[in-house]
Amino acid sequence: MTVVYWLANVLLGGGALLTLVRLARGPSLLDRVVATDTLLIIIAAGLAVHATLARDPTLVPVLVVVSLLAFVGSVSVARYIGGMMVHSSGSGQDAGLPDAAEQRTGGTP
Repeated sequence: MTVVYWLANVLLGGGALLTLVRLARGPSLLDRVVATDTLLIIIAAGLAVHATLARDPTLVPVLVVVSLLAFVGSVSVARYIGGMMVHSSGSGQDAGLPDAAEQRTGGTP
């Protein structure tokens, strides 16, 4: 069990170091977001390995919180970047829905 524990920790630590390098080097915002999400997954995997080998069920709520944090963080950043992708019109206002969507929602009731 000690060999498995050390091997898993070394592999997860190596993955975490490589992820930190990607987080620091970037170059884009999306690279950093993916690196942060990957780092949270590595942390959750490390907690799961420790909980499994130590037979400690008290870490399960922590695993759930870390997993939800990773999910909510990824979704919120994706929505933020998606909002940045909406082009503004010439008047400086938000472009809104595409023309086809406006025709579907703007019909007679």
